[in-house]
Amino acid sequence: MAPDSTDHVPASSPLIGRDDPAPFVVLHEHGEAPALIVCDHASRAFPKGMQRLGLPVLQTWEHIAWDIGAGELARGISNALDAPAVLAGYSRLIVDCNRQPDDPEAFRKESDGWVIPGNQVLSEFERRVRLACFFDPYHEAIAALLGGFRTRSIVPLVVSVHTFTPQMGGEQRPWHVGVLWDKDPESAARMLAGLRAIDGLVVGENQPYSGKHPANYTIDHHVEPAGLPHVCIEVRQDQLESPAGVERWVRILSRLIGEVMQDPALRRLRLPEAPWPRANHL
Repeated sequence: MAPDSTDHVPASSPLIGRDDPAPFVVLHEHGEAPALIVCDHASRAFPKGMQRLGLPVLQTWEHIAWDIGAGELARGISNALDAPAVLAGYSRLIVDCNRQPDDPEAFRKESDGWVIPGNQVLSEFERRVRLACFFDPYHEAIAALLGGFRTRSIVPLVVSVHTFTPQMGGEQRPWHVGVLWDKDPESAARMLAGLRAIDGLVVGENQPYSGKHPANYTIDHHVEPAGLPHVCIEVRQDQLESPAGVERWVRILSRLIGEVMQDPALRRLRLPEAPWPRANHL
């Protein structure tokens, strides 16, 4: 089944031109899987009018601008599971869709030693315009798809897809993959057990980042208050350098996500008082 892909551009967007990409992409909007895939850092794109925020072209291909390979991985998982997915359409250097809007890291002035010229002096008005053009549409799309599950009385498994660099700050990162968690240890434990059963994999739990960190806006904002089951996956970027590498991880992760997704004991509300209808597991 070919993915249904829908791009959305706000009716009036002062920063996104007619020929620029949309602020988000939806895949398999009507997919049958009881899961939602989200990817906050899927794209390295910049609107033409923003001139890459003053950065050289080469640096926009580096990890400072996006999670390398995450978009391809999220698309592959969405296709394999026939699961709806929302992918952010622009570089996190414009605004980081996984940060609170008032977090200084939402509009980074520096990243991995590179100064971001276009972020050095931002007025409150400029910040608000960026949020309205890039951040808000992405999160509204996530909210809309979750609202569709709620209308159908389906509790979805939410899967957040990220990637990480093989080294950071001079330190090597030995993990091939990490599972981050905070409020849903059960889903994370199932994913961790499945990954650790694969020979040769070095698996991190809340590594190289912690799911308990307050910066994880997408899960903290949309998922945890509703008590939804969820996992956050981090794959090391050198594992995704080739189409074969991406396909390998799509196979691994879609199988394990599918097992969690199909288990009623796991795909249930984590908060008894959560404002969600009774689950439909059919």
